[in-house]
Amino acid sequence: MRRVRIWDLPTRVFHAALLLALVLTELTAQIGADWMLWHLRFGSLLGVLLLFRLVWGVVGGRWSRFSHFGLTPRRLWDYVRGRLDGGPGHNPLGALSVLTLLGLLAAQVSSGMLADDEVSYAGPWAVRVSAELSQLATAWHAHAGHGLLLGFVALHIAAVAFHQFLKGADLIGPMRHGDRFMAESGGAIKPSRDDGRSRTLALIVVGVCAGVWFFGLGGWPG
Repeated sequence: MRRVRIWDLPTRVFHAALLLALVLTELTAQIGADWMLWHLRFGSLLGVLLLFRLVWGVVGGRWSRFSHFGLTPRRLWDYVRGRLDGGPGHNPLGALSVLTLLGLLAAQVSSGMLADDEVSYAGPWAVRVSAELSQLATAWHAHAGHGLLLGFVALHIAAVAFHQFLKGADLIGPMRHGDRFMAESGGAIKPSRDDGRSRTLALIVVGVCAGVWFFGLGGWPG
């Protein structure tokens, strides 16, 4: 067995930061009242993180790139039927789960920025769209989108727990330290780039994404 770097440090930090920002966004929404400003701020942080992941999915480490997700209908069907192994990175079902989760998060963040409850909260982009669109975004953000996102997050956690504790596939460890132990016969598997240059690039990408987000947002909330 040999160690192969699968998840680069920027991907692992993104994963942890996304989880923390999601928890804090949900907590501040449930508390409400004076915490709604912080809800908006954590939602903005989610927006920056999502922009980063979109870019990092193109220029990041090998197994963090969307091009190496290997998600095709045929591969997904073969994996579900047990005809295909998971591979070093995301298996096809895991790749579909990740993309779905990112899509739901993007819809939730965007709708929150457009929302206006006409009482105590108005997203910074609400004034840029029609009242009808803002009302649709408000309804999605508070009800359907919120429920779908929480339900899918719960499903995602359950799937990780199933593979981790029932199937014996360590998914948590590699996301924590970055490496997977592969058989020597897997020598052809290329590791993800994870050096000083790639980490510096990640910092630059984060800075650019933050600038793009807050330029479009019109400044830091509050």
